[in-house]
Amino acid sequence: MNEIGSFDAKNKLSELLAKAERGEEIIITRRGRPVAKLGPVSVGHDIEGARAAMRRIRTLAQQMKLGPYDWSEWKSHRDQGRR
Repeated sequence: MNEIGSFDAKNKLSELLAKAERGEEIIITRRGRPVAKLGPVSVGHDIEGARAAMRRIRTLAQQMKLGPYDWSEWKSHRDQGRR
């Protein structure tokens, strides 16, 4: 992780943004103390990854001869502690 002073960060913002796009994180300091972190933004959810995980879980459940599922029971387990 790189560190840069606030004055230099202001003057090199385009360069720092390019680094963030490439996945780097930069700590911005003021008088030697860290005050901010500049880094990449995660974009949305990986829908295809979630669907692939769901298929793997269903296949594994079939191989283990689990089910049929009581989805209301599963949802109640999921929601425990959310109140």
